[in-house]
Amino acid sequence: MSALETLRGILDLGGPVIAILFVLSVLALGVTLYKIWQFATSGVGRHKVLSEALVAWDLGDRRAARAKLAESQSYLAPLVGAAMTDPDQPGLDARLDAEAGLALAGLERGFRFLDTVAQLAPLLGLFGTVLGMIDAFQSLQKAGSSVDPSLLAGGIWVALLTTAVGLAVAMPTSMILAWLESRTAADRVFADKALRTVLVPGITDPGGEDERGAAPVATHA
Repeated sequence: MSALETLRGILDLGGPVIAILFVLSVLALGVTLYKIWQFATSGVGRHKVLSEALVAWDLGDRRAARAKLAESQSYLAPLVGAAMTDPDQPGLDARLDAEAGLALAGLERGFRFLDTVAQLAPLLGLFGTVLGMIDAFQSLQKAGSSVDPSLLAGGIWVALLTTAVGLAVAMPTSMILAWLESRTAADRVFADKALRTVLVPGITDPGGEDERGAAPVATHA
């Protein structure tokens, strides 16, 4: 009950701006928890088995590659499997690129909302501070010549409360958004490499030789 009373007191002090920021923080937390669950169930960033399948495919061992692919839990496994089924099909690369983009777009759903919260929360806090300062100076004006310094100090700290709350909402939201975006960016690079490995295999082997068995020839400008 003490936590609820504290929250109620903050809402009473900050007014509607604090209430809006509180709602935004709850919504941002809900989106964050959903994205973490979505990333965990989709296997974002966990492509070890799929990478082993790609290595086997690149070395020409297609049976081992398909066996490894069947063990993968990555959300990219169906796309790679489609590429392995008929890699010479005309237009397959464009279709798979579109499917990979669609899958990644699903992972990025909700990012725009988190970005909006991260940008809007400080502005709302500043707006609340401006309204609070206006109210504080109006109180001073009404007091006339009998000005109490504590009246101004109290009005200022209450006004600054909204800015503090706005920053408290914006900073963790911005950090979480940056982390989620970095995960999807890394998966976008991996998806592109995975599809190109299946469609154009055997360009290089682990020893650094080309597919004809000769070491690359150094060129000089």
